[in-house]
Amino acid sequence: MDAMASRNDHTFGRRKLLTGAAALGAASLVGVPARVAAEPPPETTRLRFMKLPAICFAPEYLAEDLLGLEGFTDVQYVEFDQNTADPLLTNKADLGVVAPPLLLPDVDTGKPFVALAPLHNGCYELFANDRVRTILDLKGKRVAVSAMGSTEYYFVAAIVAYVGMNPRKDIEWVDAKGYDGMMQHFIDGKVDAFLAFPPQPQHLRARNIGRVILNTTQDRPWDQYFCCMVGATKDFVARNPIATRRAIRAILKAADICAREPDRAAGHMVAKGYEARYDVALEVIKSLSYNRWRTYDPDNTLRFFGVRLHETGLIKTSPQKLIAQATDWQFLNQLKKELKS
Repeated sequence: MDAMASRNDHTFGRRKLLTGAAALGAASLVGVPARVAAEPPPETTRLRFMKLPAICFAPEYLAEDLLGLEGFTDVQYVEFDQNTADPLLTNKADLGVVAPPLLLPDVDTGKPFVALAPLHNGCYELFANDRVRTILDLKGKRVAVSAMGSTEYYFVAAIVAYVGMNPRKDIEWVDAKGYDGMMQHFIDGKVDAFLAFPPQPQHLRARNIGRVILNTTQDRPWDQYFCCMVGATKDFVARNPIATRRAIRAILKAADICAREPDRAAGHMVAKGYEARYDVALEVIKSLSYNRWRTYDPDNTLRFFGVRLHETGLIKTSPQKLIAQATDWQFLNQLKKELKS
């Protein structure tokens, strides 16, 4: 009886996700303003995105159909390898998801990145073993990162700085050489903690491994700030302002789909192979605030992380100067008016 129910659930889930994926194309046609067709065409019909194994980037992947409506005929998702140069810098990708804790140090060292629109709040969870009960317990402990100077390094640095610790002296950083390596180091007991992002938290909970000592989706003040933004290089934006605006519009519309119809978005993610399990994809998408791009000020996020990193010496330039260098909200502000709900 249980086996039959399991098979029926699997069949229903598979049918649901395929129906959702097919319906996504139809949903893409809803609410497309007539003036879009009257706008100048994009300077390029090819658009390349950085591809990372993260369910929370769902709007970037769901935007594929919408980008076709915006005049892009060749949409590519470029695999990101941490052992090679950044695809944005090497002109192998045009747009990507950037994390505010890493964006500011990157710009501080001269990288020409610019944030264009916020994507969502939350998504990261700080997992720890039995030796660690609170953030303060991380003092003297081993924390895994995918690479030194990675998003996780600066994010955890900001977290511990917020409670008065010095990330350069109080934490023993362990380079796990990749995203999968972080979780495996934690499972193997080689480190005391690491910052997980979807679907890692879901997999760890399913195996009853570790405990969450900070959930940026739920815990203040972290739940008030964006963890992911859409970014590009300044050169790409300068050369392709129309294409940039059209691409951001498609991504923000896709974010709205995630907020309104998470089941459909989850089905698309599974059908496209970005996540194997529908229930995991649905849990992640439902937990995130994809509708806050209209109401939350992204500068507040960058200011919050900038102060933490500046006071610990991890960035040299003042946060306000970096924010001015690292942001271009003109398209976001235009689209907030155009895409009023």
